[in-house]
Amino acid sequence: MTQKPKDQISALESGPVRGVASVEVRAFGLPGVPALLLWVLLLVVGGGLLLFGQPLLGGLVVAVTLLVLVAGFFVVQPNQASVITLFGRYVGTERRNGFYWTNPLTSRKKISLRIRNFNSERLKVNDAGGSPIEIAAVIVWRVVDSARASFDVENYEEFVHIQAETALRHLASQYGYDDHQGGQFSLRGNPDEVATALVSELSTRLEHAGVEILEARLSHLAYAPEIAGAMLQRQQAGAILAARQIIVQGAVGMVEMALAQLSERKIVELDEERKAQMVSNLLVVLTSERGTQPVVNAGSLY
Repeated sequence: MTQKPKDQISALESGPVRGVASVEVRAFGLPGVPALLLWVLLLVVGGGLLLFGQPLLGGLVVAVTLLVLVAGFFVVQPNQASVITLFGRYVGTERRNGFYWTNPLTSRKKISLRIRNFNSERLKVNDAGGSPIEIAAVIVWRVVDSARASFDVENYEEFVHIQAETALRHLASQYGYDDHQGGQFSLRGNPDEVATALVSELSTRLEHAGVEILEARLSHLAYAPEIAGAMLQRQQAGAILAARQIIVQGAVGMVEMALAQLSERKIVELDEERKAQMVSNLLVVLTSERGTQPVVNAGSLY
């Protein structure tokens, strides 16, 4: 039985080995205008050799100039990168704008470095409380490492879209739609904190693809249709309760102020029973949703 090397055994025991991340480096490239002048000069020399009776040498010069040297010219547009490989080996990236010449045997792939954004699809997920919600986000991103975007992922644009959906689902499961208990973050109540958390998670997930997240914010947030009606009633009940609390607090303050001023100005002396009746009447008037119809007592107070 053959024995495995120790380093191979240790590698197998430690789990799957991750590939080394690609690192963007600057490619070799000459300014295109001087190279173009040299190319024209070689064409003139080749044509002169053909005219002066040296067809073999002249034809060779012209053929090499046309078929080989011209293939090395390329143009880099603003906010664009050209990833250059030679026989399957990454040799560098040209980010400088302009007209350049490089090894004509290399292959060149253009990658846009412009800022992009996309609106994710509406996802139906469960929030931290288990309630089904619909959520979507607008994500602004750009490529910052062309080597990773080209070689470390299969398709970096598709990778961004899939990881954005995964991060959005994970984010929704960490927060509740509303803060029903008080003192907690929620998707609806803390949009800035939620956006910061989404940017942080997306940046971690997309680092392998050489992508930078500039901004990410929720563009759609709603309860799922099957519970939207019930949750709307709950929100309305909460709003009514909060309003009632404010109304009651104000009414109690007004009653207290009225009793204090009557006592200070000695307008009328009220016993405890009359005070209780006055408090009851004032609270009814102040907290009622509809206008009250007072009953005027034209007789004596007692």
